[in-house]
Amino acid sequence: MTTDRIKKKFAHIKAQRKTGLILYLTAGFPDLDATEELIPALVEAGADGIEVGVPFSDPLADGATIQASSFHALQQGVTLRDCVDLVQRLRPKVPETPMILMGYYNPIFSFGLKDFCQEAQRATVDGLIVPDLPVEESGPLLEQCRAHGIHLIPLLAPTSTEERIKKVCAVASGFVYCVSVTGVTGARDNLNSGVAHLVNRVRRHTSLPLGVGIGVSTREHIEAVSRVADAAIVGSALIRVIQDSPRNEMVARASRFVKELRGVTPVLSKEGR
Repeated sequence: MTTDRIKKKFAHIKAQRKTGLILYLTAGFPDLDATEELIPALVEAGADGIEVGVPFSDPLADGATIQASSFHALQQGVTLRDCVDLVQRLRPKVPETPMILMGYYNPIFSFGLKDFCQEAQRATVDGLIVPDLPVEESGPLLEQCRAHGIHLIPLLAPTSTEERIKKVCAVASGFVYCVSVTGVTGARDNLNSGVAHLVNRVRRHTSLPLGVGIGVSTREHIEAVSRVADAAIVGSALIRVIQDSPRNEMVARASRFVKELRGVTPVLSKEGR
């Protein structure tokens, strides 16, 4: 791996004694031009990493908000190749920011594992999250990711057994994504109180950084995550801000939301947004 942006970013976060903030956006929602405009602005507002969501027709791990954004992007004709090309175009604007593709296995398999990883490496993709690929079946993709300097980042849920946590951590790379709830993505009012237990269980098996996502949507949630993990991952709440914003105010409102999450800007009421 020529430049391990994920490792460098987490080292920087640790040195600053802060909690990382990773944001998820669906590529092509509301359109690719918007995604390309949003990502540099969100990094400027305080994002430490970006998950670029690859639209898919049957996103089983995603809730209604991300499903709707994915469906909209598919209607715009957005493909896996478009997402890879998007990262390449954005790299000069966010040279130090990890950009991670999050998508389902079928498009990657159809692309061809070796061909996909070659293209992703060329485009400077830093990592890959594949929610529907269990560790038992991840060998072929893991081999290609390792050969091309791409982190294959696993997910672990509160229902994960000790045996599975150990097995996943043995092959994990980049960081481990700890799912805060059992269920699909979506903004929630309260963060699961059991997330600390999951994080502590995972820490016993790996020295990699740990990120907590799914259901993380407010500054209060991030403060709770900061007490146990290295990074908070926010997706549906950001998508909802984008969805509710007029096109000409979208970037400004999304940037303000990120600053609110960071505690830089006071939280506005919905009427104030």
